[in-house]
Amino acid sequence: METLSIGIIGAGAWGTALGTALASGGHRVQLWAMEEDVVESINKEHENKRYLSGYRLNNSVTCCQDIKKVAEDKDVLILATPSLYLASTISRFTDVKNIQDGSTIIASITKGFVPSDDIPHFVLETMENALPECYKDCTVYIAGPSHAEEVALGKITGLIAASNHHRNAIKVRDMLRAVKGIMAYASFDTIGVQVCAAVKNVIAVVYGSMDALAETSDIFGDNTESLLMAAGLNEIQQIGFAMGATHAATFTSISGVGDLDVTCKSKFGRNRKFGQDLIKTDMLNRFSNLDDLIANIKKVGYLPEGAIACKYVHQIAEKKNLKLPICNALYEVLNKEKTPEQCLKDLVNGKNY
Repeated sequence: METLSIGIIGAGAWGTALGTALASGGHRVQLWAMEEDVVESINKEHENKRYLSGYRLNNSVTCCQDIKKVAEDKDVLILATPSLYLASTISRFTDVKNIQDGSTIIASITKGFVPSDDIPHFVLETMENALPECYKDCTVYIAGPSHAEEVALGKITGLIAASNHHRNAIKVRDMLRAVKGIMAYASFDTIGVQVCAAVKNVIAVVYGSMDALAETSDIFGDNTESLLMAAGLNEIQQIGFAMGATHAATFTSISGVGDLDVTCKSKFGRNRKFGQDLIKTDMLNRFSNLDDLIANIKKVGYLPEGAIACKYVHQIAEKKNLKLPICNALYEVLNKEKTPEQCLKDLVNGKNY
């Protein structure tokens, strides 16, 4: 096994979990975090108390507040920052020599879309626009059904490494395969994999709302939730092909049905929790509309990526003339045009089809 020097830009739950998994696989891992308390807890206590509390990290994982130091002399650099801050974060290390000459493979585990004046951009597109020209069609996207908590515990997890650069996709796949418990595969359908990773969060919010209503409803149950997931997968596939996905198998693989299933059903799912909170805590009462929610997303107390992605999915649907009843229903709910209860009843009664 080749031992690699890996930098991870972003020490949230997923970046931290992947970092400790890679270190357990024999790689040298250094994380970058903005917060001093995160750096100290990782370096001194081998735990990320802010974002992954209660999970012991590999002793060899280190963390640093100097982003250029984390980017320097790495074989692989993994971006794990929120999509809204992706380009600005990249701009802070593009003058590092190994980034300038393209000798470092750059990958991302960031989910969602990136806003633009026209149609929302993909993560890899945003990265390659911000990086030196040598990274055009060479970056890698890592996705799959992979909650941070279980990856940190070493539980068996499937991941996809997708890139237009076949050699880079395979090299990142092999890097991941060195980790006990990770089953990694390569894909060359970068659009399809990125669409799955972003839109499954939208479906999971709706699933969470239905799950909460099912506790007291006489019309929602397990059958209805399975119906929702199947219809949701269809909407994900519609968006994927409209945006340029190349392989139908992407949507029936771990990128599609696998990631959708775990995001909807796992107790660790933030998007499922957000959907439940829409029903149980009247979460939207503190926001005036979807734009206000996105602008003040920190008030939620955790990051429901599906709430942000919902806005961009709506833009794509309008631009591409797509009929997406589930995604549109969530947009109406988050924009405070309808209640969650009414939208879900309309969905199962076929009023939006």
